[in-house]
Amino acid sequence: MKMSEFQPITQWNADDRPREKMIRLGPSALSHAELLAILINTGTARHSALDLGRAVLKAGRDNLLELGRLSLSDLSAIHGIGQKKAVTLMAALELGRRRQGAEGPERPQISSSRDIFRLLNPFFLDKSAEEFVVVYLNQAHRVLHTEALSKGGLTATVVDPRLIFRRALEVKGTCRIALAHNHPSGQLQPSEADRQLTQRVRDSGLLLDIRLLDHLILAENRYYSFADEGLL
Repeated sequence: MKMSEFQPITQWNADDRPREKMIRLGPSALSHAELLAILINTGTARHSALDLGRAVLKAGRDNLLELGRLSLSDLSAIHGIGQKKAVTLMAALELGRRRQGAEGPERPQISSSRDIFRLLNPFFLDKSAEEFVVVYLNQAHRVLHTEALSKGGLTATVVDPRLIFRRALEVKGTCRIALAHNHPSGQLQPSEADRQLTQRVRDSGLLLDIRLLDHLILAENRYYSFADEGLL
């Protein structure tokens, strides 16, 4: 772009602006320069934040590892960056370094109905209406995600098995699931609807190679396990 044709990012088409592009498509759709432009935030009278992002990349030889080795003074010396923007860039680069060395949180492993109860009982305590929760697990029975999919009244809640498995396919790595719901009445015995739903989910899971490990009913710090009762 020629100097006479310069336009600040605020005058660009919304689809081309880095910030709007990230909102619409996610961070992975942005180039290195566009991500840097978001951090830089504002340009100069003749250069956009994206131009400055490209200049920063050039200072790092278009390599993020080299960029991470630049000092505060190196970044501050880039025309249009200055100390304030340089500090922001260094903070982002430092977070990236720390993330590389960080260990993910240990995911709980489910080996029995008691493990499911311990995981979910705090959620169900003091609930005055029935709620239905699904635990999504990997092949090693480690918890990937836990989600409440339905909330009902005092005596019943309705959940669609199709929703359970749609979410299972969305949660990467899901090979197993466990179901749980509460009975605010304090009655632990499953209803006929509970039994039918359990069988439908179990049978649907077999078609998708996603095994139903258990279905728990929780009430007053106690639980009923379909697996322990031989109903799976």
